[in-house]
Amino acid sequence: MDSMMMDMMSKDMKSMPGMDTMDMSVMQACMDACSACEQACTVCSTQMMSCAPACMNCADMCNTMMRAMLRMQGMTPATMMSMLDACIAMCQQCMDECMEHADHSDVCKMCAQSCKACMDACMAMRESVMAMG
Repeated sequence: MDSMMMDMMSKDMKSMPGMDTMDMSVMQACMDACSACEQACTVCSTQMMSCAPACMNCADMCNTMMRAMLRMQGMTPATMMSMLDACIAMCQQCMDECMEHADHSDVCKMCAQSCKACMDACMAMRESVMAMG
């Protein structure tokens, strides 16, 4: 995301109650990781392996998480935490299933790595939200 859009988002979010201390760089990293994971999961789901349903669900969850962060209006720290927890859980499930194929599928290996990166970014975002408390 370019810096101009991030600046506009930052001003908008920081004006919302309870969001004035949001670490925008952590949020940006989380949105980027969600976007990358959505793409990796979408590609992996086309491989028609047993992990495909988990990949499709994970792609949807990552897209929803990213879109919710793009429009924070109406978001509270509690709902953000719940969404982050759901995204982390979905990425964990997808990563676990893709790791079963990672030895013989580079696509599954890439997907699992993307899920891990998304989980890490969501956990960092979770810590940032908790620090706002």
